[in-house]
Amino acid sequence: MLRATLKSLLARKLRLVLSGLAVVLGVMFVSGSFVVTDTLNRTFDSIFADAFSATDVSVRAKPKIEVSELDGEEVAAPLPAATVDKIKTISGVRSATGRVDADGARVIGSDGKVLTSMGPPRLGGNWTGADGLMELREGRGPTADTEIAVNANTAELAGLKVGDRVGVLTLEPKHEFTLVGIWGYSGGRDSIGGVQEVAFTTPVAQKLMLGAPGSFTSVVVDAADGVTPEQVRDRVAAALGADYEVRTGKQLAEESADSIQEGLAFFNQILLGFAGVALFVGIFLILNTFSIIVAQRTKELALLRAMGASRRQVIGSVLVEAVMIGLIAAVLGLAAGVGAGGGLAYLFGSFSDLTLASISVPLSAVISAFVVGLVVTVIAAVLPALRASRIAPIAAMQEVSIPDRPLTRLSVAGGLVFSAGAATLGVGLFADAGDATLWLILGGVLVSFIGVALLTPLISKPVIGALGRLFSWSVPGRLGRLNSGRNPRRTAITAAALMVGIALVTGVTVIMDSAKSSLKAEAAEILKAQIMISGDQTGPRPPTYDPAVIDKTAALPGVRAAAGLWNDMVTIDGEQQYVTATKDLSTLAEAYGTTATPLTADQIAVSRPTADEEHWQVGQQVTVQTARGDPHKYTIATIFAKDSLPGSVILPSAAISGFGLTQPLLGFVRLDDGVAISSVLPQVKQLLADSPEVSATDAATFVDQQAAQFDQIITMIQILLGLAILIAVLGVVNTLALSVLERTRELGLLRAVGLGRAQTMRMITVEAVVISVFGALLGVAVGAGMGTAVAHALADDGITEIVLPWARMGTYLGLAALVGVVAAVVPAIRAARLNVLGAIAHD
Repeated sequence: MLRATLKSLLARKLRLVLSGLAVVLGVMFVSGSFVVTDTLNRTFDSIFADAFSATDVSVRAKPKIEVSELDGEEVAAPLPAATVDKIKTISGVRSATGRVDADGARVIGSDGKVLTSMGPPRLGGNWTGADGLMELREGRGPTADTEIAVNANTAELAGLKVGDRVGVLTLEPKHEFTLVGIWGYSGGRDSIGGVQEVAFTTPVAQKLMLGAPGSFTSVVVDAADGVTPEQVRDRVAAALGADYEVRTGKQLAEESADSIQEGLAFFNQILLGFAGVALFVGIFLILNTFSIIVAQRTKELALLRAMGASRRQVIGSVLVEAVMIGLIAAVLGLAAGVGAGGGLAYLFGSFSDLTLASISVPLSAVISAFVVGLVVTVIAAVLPALRASRIAPIAAMQEVSIPDRPLTRLSVAGGLVFSAGAATLGVGLFADAGDATLWLILGGVLVSFIGVALLTPLISKPVIGALGRLFSWSVPGRLGRLNSGRNPRRTAITAAALMVGIALVTGVTVIMDSAKSSLKAEAAEILKAQIMISGDQTGPRPPTYDPAVIDKTAALPGVRAAAGLWNDMVTIDGEQQYVTATKDLSTLAEAYGTTATPLTADQIAVSRPTADEEHWQVGQQVTVQTARGDPHKYTIATIFAKDSLPGSVILPSAAISGFGLTQPLLGFVRLDDGVAISSVLPQVKQLLADSPEVSATDAATFVDQQAAQFDQIITMIQILLGLAILIAVLGVVNTLALSVLERTRELGLLRAVGLGRAQTMRMITVEAVVISVFGALLGVAVGAGMGTAVAHALADDGITEIVLPWARMGTYLGLAALVGVVAAVVPAIRAARLNVLGAIAHD
């Protein structure tokens, strides 16, 4: 029986290729996810190992607010210069050097634009001289407060050379310096990990990067001869106490790599989630393929039954074929995944200016490739295998095929499954399920999709009949319509694969368009400022501007009120929370179109939703810890209505000095009644000439820019779901190709009675277009329904309008028709080239 199965498999190579293609693509996505994250992990391991290779021991003060890699940037606590002197006196210490290293030194290039970063930090620090790692390539280190040096990566990106005047943005507004030196790193590297670096003199670095003269971010300690870094670490830690973190260079490299890996693990989970969607779609393709194969092998399997093969052996035969296909697909998918993962890592590295580690294949990629390849293929083959075991031996004696069974059981099962999925989804969306909410939503969506797929055969007959009538004006069109509806199960499974991808894209589009429309409507209602000051965040730190701009703007003729907004993460009574701050709450309220009483240095304002969530009342005291300041008790002075002011917790101007960013991020400008925006906007733009990261726009443009972020999310989702949709398209190709093989004799008879080659191709094309449009129509309907439900459930989070993107949905249907035409090309050509006599004699 095994030999017969293997011979049957090898005798039908096209069937083998078509069966395994979906698994290859799905496995490629899964294994590629592990390859890219492994490559990036090892890249960052190497980067941090290099960065701390010249460090024996490092000392830093414990940060006042600990922030994970996913939540934002952690601000280092200032370390007093006296601590450096104390460390120098400890036994076993050869030298101790105070270092300033802080993110936020943004160089203005020769083109007048700020150098952006898609990941690596833009560090500013103090020049401490070249060492075994750093190599001075041109010029010298800065010695005057008006001089800087940069690493070779920054010099190349900014188009700078020694002697140039260079503008740099820091915690303070733009300062200009003379570039006196360019350095690189051992091994001919221009940077470590694509980091942009600027070195100032120590006093300037302390002032501009820390806002704390006489302080450092860390102390680099060199061990004396004969003393190990671990011994120095322990001695320094004992001398300084619990307020300091003392680590060896090796520990720092490991901890830094671990923090990066937290973010990469999240990235990997996203990729695996989309890989799961692709594999879910692939199951439909494989299920359909094996169903067609079983139908084609009816006589062969019946003959085996007549010769004594048991039902168990027949099931085993089909499953063995599935295992073989799964193994081959896993190998090919793993190879493709290595290539895809390497390519994705290369793109990531090129965007982030990283020198990648060599591409390798982690054990997780190998294991996942074979587990996924085998499990998915075998699961998809179970139902066709059971169906094959029911073939009667008598079928070998006559020209019969497996008759279609009634759809009653399937439809009832589909209704029950869909109801269960909808109920689970409803609980996740509308009930308070705590930590289980996300899993309930994901599970509800998955089960709902399965339910719709089971109901699809019932829906397919009337819908396909109606769609097919659009093409019934010709004989090929009528034949194509009849062919697409003759086997509801097969058509439904093929369409369901396309339905999943389009439903997800449509659902996300509904949610994003609803959020975008709600944002615009809300902004139009609550935003009274006519001019906004803001910038696009392209790295870990948001763009900021000179706070003096606000004061100068407020003095312009026609300006009624101008207010800046600061933002940072703090802890309130020990819990992390993002807060905003402004210099004068009453001015901010005026610019925002409302009224408020100014805050004193010990008062804060909170929004009603936050007050209700935290059970805060007016007059209650809370303790706020900022990134740079000391803990401070504030009294809740006012509770403002939702959206009547920006943010959820507003601190007074006195708190700004303790923020990680001491410059404003946003600005609101409200004009006097009757004053034209065009008369004031150019003047505000002129005031921002030395703040090139931000710009001034009218409020409508600002809202459009914020809303455009939703379109970027939609595009990203479409790209990531592209593989699932590609697999669904291959499913259409697969179904038609195997269907052409199955109907060889029928096609020969049609050709014999006068159906021309062109007509044959049109018939196959109509069949493909009808199936594709049916799948897309189903996907649009299901996606719109699910997207509407999710958007409705997010009403409390700001989505107040439900928008159905009719234009996009029409585009999806149009693309589905195009997909049908493309998918039909190869099967149609194959059908048209059939030898008429050979086809009629085909068995």
